[in-house]
Amino acid sequence: MAKPLTVTIPHQIGKAEARKRIETGFADLATKMGGSGVKFANVQQNWQNDRLHFAANVAGQKISGRLDVLEDSVKMEIDLPMILAAIGNAIRGKVQEQGRILLEDKTKKD
Repeated sequence: MAKPLTVTIPHQIGKAEARKRIETGFADLATKMGGSGVKFANVQQNWQNDRLHFAANVAGQKISGRLDVLEDSVKMEIDLPMILAAIGNAIRGKVQEQGRILLEDKTKKD
């Protein structure tokens, strides 16, 4: 098995708000990731305190991982099969992009 792909997304909205957005937006995030040509199916989620365990089928391959909601960031570790590890950087970039959108502070003015 390949080393887990780690993604850290900083935020300024606090732990409670970050968790709320992830609870309501995680499935939508998988849909948006699918827009990159990667198809997500059978997305499963299980919360244990502030840690989300997830699994899905992606391009016919099973992925799983953990997402920890922290006060100022979200840390995600994704276990990819070897065949998907080759595109790990592309997956990391897309997760960071969609995660930033989900966790942005919408009260801030530029």
